[in-house]
Formats: sequence, C-alpha cells, structure tokens
Amino acid sequence: MELYTVSLPASLKASAGKLIQLLTDQTNVDLHMGSDEAQPAVVEMIAISEQDVQCQAIFPHFQLKAHGPATYKAAAAAIAEFVVSELEPGMLAAIIRKKYKNHNTSETAAIERYCHDLLHGKEWDGLGAKFHDADRLRRKNKVLAEVELFLEENTQLNINGFIRFRLEPYRKELAEVVEYALDEYVLDKQYQEFISLLKYFVFLQDTKLPMVHLLHKGGHDFMLYDDAFELLDPNPPADRIVAEMLETEMNIEDMVISSLIAVSPKHITIHTRQQDMQVIRTIETIFDQRVTVCVQCASCSSSLDELVQP
Repeated sequence: MELYTVSLPASLKASAGKLIQLLTDQTNVDLHMGSDEAQPAVVEMIAISEQDVQCQAIFPHFQLKAHGPATYKAAAAAIAEFVVSELEPGMLAAIIRKKYKNHNTSETAAIERYCHDLLHGKEWDGLGAKFHDADRLRRKNKVLAEVELFLEENTQLNINGFIRFRLEPYRKELAEVVEYALDEYVLDKQYQEFISLLKYFVFLQDTKLPMVHLLHKGGHDFMLYDDAFELLDPNPPADRIVAEMLETEMNIEDMVISSLIAVSPKHITIHTRQQDMQVIRTIETIFDQRVTVCVQCASCSSSLDELVQP
C-alpha cells in the first residue's frame, strides 16, 4: 500500500538515493524500527523510478492508526532536511539570476558565495556552532511545517511544484538573504576600490620619513614611533583630500592608516602579536612592499609584552 510518493525533477534524479536514505533513517528513528530485532519493519522506501521515491506500508505489521502519524512526521522532517541541504543552494542561485539579470556571471557567482558565507560561514565566526545550527534548524522547521500540512491531505508530493507554490515563508527568507548578500558584496567592492585608490595615492606620494615603527597594543590600539623609537604624533596633519576620504569611507578603528599616509614613511615595521587582523592586512595591501610585520624582535619584545592587552 502506498503511503506517499515524492517526485523529483529530472535535474535531481541523481539525488534520489540521498532522499531515500534520509526518509529511511528518519522513519527508522521515529518508528523505532531497527532498534529491536523483535520490532518488525512497518514501512519501506522504494525507488519506483529514477525520479520517484515511494513509501509503502508493510502488512500485516503496519497499522495506520498506530504508525501513520509518526510515518508522516518522519517524512516531513526528512524532506525538510533534503530541501535545506540539497536544494537551498540552487534556490538561492535561481533567486539571484531572476532578481539581478543585469549582473554578469562573475558577479552572480560572487553573490552566491556571499549567501553561502552568511548561511554557513564567516557570519557565525566567534559565535559558535550552536548559532549556526539554530539558524539552520529555524529554516528547516519552516519547510517541515509546510510539508506536514501538505501530507495531511495529499500523498503525491512533487518537489518542484511544492517549492514553487508552497514554502512562501522559506522562499521569502532566502530572498532576504540574497538582498543582504548583495549589500555586503557592493560594500566590499566599494571598499576594495577605495583601498586601491589609497594604494595608488601612496605610490605617487613623496616619502617624508625613512622609517616608522607601528606598535600594536592589542585590539585596534596602535602607537606610532620614528626610526629612533621616539613617539610620533598619533594624528599628524594629513593631506586634506585623503583626510576627507578616510573620514567618510573608513571605520575609526582603521584611522591609523591616516596617520601612516600623513607621515609617508619609506618603510613601516608593524610589531604585533595579531598579524592576521584585518587592519594589518589592509596596511600591507596599501603600502605593499614597504611593510614588514614583526611578531618578536629585540626592539619590540619587551615593549609589546608590557603594552599588549590581555
């Protein structure tokens, strides 16, 4: 006896095995099949074609009243997992292609990467895996709720049609992710263009000092010294145009760059215990071969040990 059938589009027939495995695993858990050898199987998943997966009752062990609710609940959970893990990237790509038809292929691919980072990557850095897991579970539960409602009245679930005509809350959330990813992409692109402009300005600028030392105290706190390790004015007068650019385009945590551009050194030695910080990478990008990063030297080791913040 057929309990339900899930139909995949031809483009996803290679994923039928993954769907069968998800349905089987979740059903085994929810119906406690396989946990006890004395507990006979009451349903089984069968590929009735390359694109169609069917759940069939095994009689006489299957009892609709006893096993039906758990079977459909398990199906909803498995299908929701399948949508989030297997179909979500394609859904995001489709939203991007439809919404931003005028963008070239490389730009749409970049926006897709930003979406991926927002949902799975750097957006959660420092927050811990539990925040990423909670966000994913929330999206999955939106799909699960829709599947449960559908299976209460239907036994034929066409994945393509289901995604297109149901799942509105889930699709709306993905569209919002795409919007946010585009904003991040545009801002990052503008920032990189601005950094390139600063780099060009530094290239054209005459040098004023042979050498400066930049001591990184920790966080976004820096101290600027000349080649004799005499403290320099942390806010020397900068070129008016560059000062205005920095004021409008850069965060206050990066204003150390304004000081470096103002004193225009021939060489910069950055003394730090956190050489991978973004502001340090930005200084290296702008000043290029003028920069040396030091993590331990005779000149700075004692100073850094005293100054560095725990």
